[in-house]
Amino acid sequence: MGGIKTEHTYELNEDVIDWLKEMADKYDLSDADKALRIVLDYVREEADEEEVFEEIRCNHCF
Repeated sequence: MGGIKTEHTYELNEDVIDWLKEMADKYDLSDADKALRIVLDYVREEADEEEVFEEIRCNHCF
């Protein structure tokens, strides 16, 4: 489905993992990996690149 996928390892905070799992359950997705792919596809296709990467937003810096 949707092309060839390759496995990678990324560091994410536990609350992000929990949210991805929650979204996978809520929207009946196969797993948190699928939820992350959906988020990334949305950002790539719909979001303003400058808005995403130029604004500093860190939920864990405080």
